[in-house]
Amino acid sequence: MARQAVAGTHPRRKRGSIKPEEIVDGALEVGERVGLDNLSIPTVSKHVGVGVTSIYWYFAKKDDLLNAMHDRALSKYAFSAPFVDAADWRESLRNHSRTMRKTFRSNAILTDLVLIRGALSSEAKRLGLEQMEQAIATLMRAGLSAEDALDTYSATTILVRSSVVLERLYQKTLEPEDDPNSTGGPRVVDAKIAPIIAELMGNGHRIGVPDRANFEYSLECILDHASRLIDERAAAVPPRARAPRQRSSKAEPRR
Repeated sequence: MARQAVAGTHPRRKRGSIKPEEIVDGALEVGERVGLDNLSIPTVSKHVGVGVTSIYWYFAKKDDLLNAMHDRALSKYAFSAPFVDAADWRESLRNHSRTMRKTFRSNAILTDLVLIRGALSSEAKRLGLEQMEQAIATLMRAGLSAEDALDTYSATTILVRSSVVLERLYQKTLEPEDDPNSTGGPRVVDAKIAPIIAELMGNGHRIGVPDRANFEYSLECILDHASRLIDERAAAVPPRARAPRQRSSKAEPRR
C-alpha cells in the first residue's frame, strides 16, 4: 500500500524570497518522507512555504526538479565513499563497495533518484567518470591490466547497485503489516523435494535474496578473481622487467 503524501509545512514566505537550492533541499526532505512516486510540486511548495508559481519560476516541470534533486543527492551522499588505495587495493575496494551499499540503503530517496530513476545530468556523468577513472587507474597500479581493472570495478559497481535496487523494489511493495527488515525470498522449502536446500535455509542461508550474506559472498568472489589475475600477470612478466636494476649514484672507477 502506497504511503500518503503528508509533509510538514513552513510559514508562508514572500514571493521571490526563496532560492532554488532551498527548493531542492525541501524536495529531498519531502521525498524522504513520502517517496518519489508521491512527490509533487504542490506538496513541495506547501513544505517550503511558497506558492506553486515560485517553484515553477525555477523549475518549469517536475522532471527539472528531479534532475536538480538527483545532482544534489549525488554530491551529498554518493561520492563520500572511501577511495581505492593501490597499496591495499583489496581491502580498500571492499570498504568502498560496502560503504556505497550502506549509503544507498540508508537513504531511500537517493536510491530512487540515482539507481532507479537513473537520469544523469552532464555534471553527474562527469563526477561519475572522474571517480571511475581514478579507481581504474589505482587498480592498474595494483597490478591489473586496464581491461581487468575496468571489469573488476564495473563488477563491484553492478553488485552494489543490483543488491540495493532489488531490496528497494521489494520494500516498495510492502503492506503495512509486513516486516520492513525482510528482503523477501522463499521462506519455506519442502524437504522432500529439496532436502539440501531445506537444511541450508534452516541454518540461515537464503537463495537469490539481496541480503548482506549474499552481497559479501559475491564481493569476495570478485576480489578473489582479481587477485588471481594480478598473480598471473605478475608471473608472466620476466624478473628483469619487474625489477629494473638501480644505477649507483657513486661514479665507478675507471679501469
